[in-house]
Amino acid sequence: MASAPIGNRELADTTGIPKATVSRLTATLVSAGYLRQSQDSERFSLGPALLDMSSRYLRHFDLRTVARPHLAALSEAAGVSVHLGVRDELDMLVIDSLRPRSVVISSRIEVGTRMTIATSAAGRAYLAALPEVEQSELLAQIRAESGESWGAIEPGLISSLDEYDALGYCGSFGEWNPHIHAIGFALEGPRGERYSVSCGGPAYLLPKEAMVGRIAPLLLETAQRLANETGTLRLD
Repeated sequence: MASAPIGNRELADTTGIPKATVSRLTATLVSAGYLRQSQDSERFSLGPALLDMSSRYLRHFDLRTVARPHLAALSEAAGVSVHLGVRDELDMLVIDSLRPRSVVISSRIEVGTRMTIATSAAGRAYLAALPEVEQSELLAQIRAESGESWGAIEPGLISSLDEYDALGYCGSFGEWNPHIHAIGFALEGPRGERYSVSCGGPAYLLPKEAMVGRIAPLLLETAQRLANETGTLRLD
């Protein structure tokens, strides 16, 4: 749903669902507390029940509590934004996001942001750490979904898999977002849960040389500390 309140007509136009059906759905969601209706208009915003459901969902990710101090330390030491993500279809979904207190300008990535597996540092790291069979299956899905764009996506994606094997992390320098540079690694939780950690920020503040020379060693130190405490870096 949009960040500003939205009406039934806009929802119908956006989803392609008939307006009468949308009206019934929003009425049901309002009564259940998932939507809140504006008092002075027929417009809706997210309700408290949805927030409660989101909180209960996130509580399943026990790693967030353990990882957060390490990610916060990385954020402050490197002066970059740090994100913890899980896979959702062909995206990585951010479930935790930290910004350094000392930096005014950082990437505008929040909890709930989606980053494509094919082009983001988080997604590429996740893909690189998968067992061979699962990696091949996911690559096939990405190839099919990419269509004519695959020719442009493939070289950087395949290169990032080799990069991960050699360095323990991989990067995305303007490929997911032309204004963002990031590097990331994959992590497995104590029960086999799969995550990725990425860090980065505005490309003009964080050239590739700085990411590789200054921030990558800090990232790898964090990766090792997390691996020691919660699981393993590689999933295969």
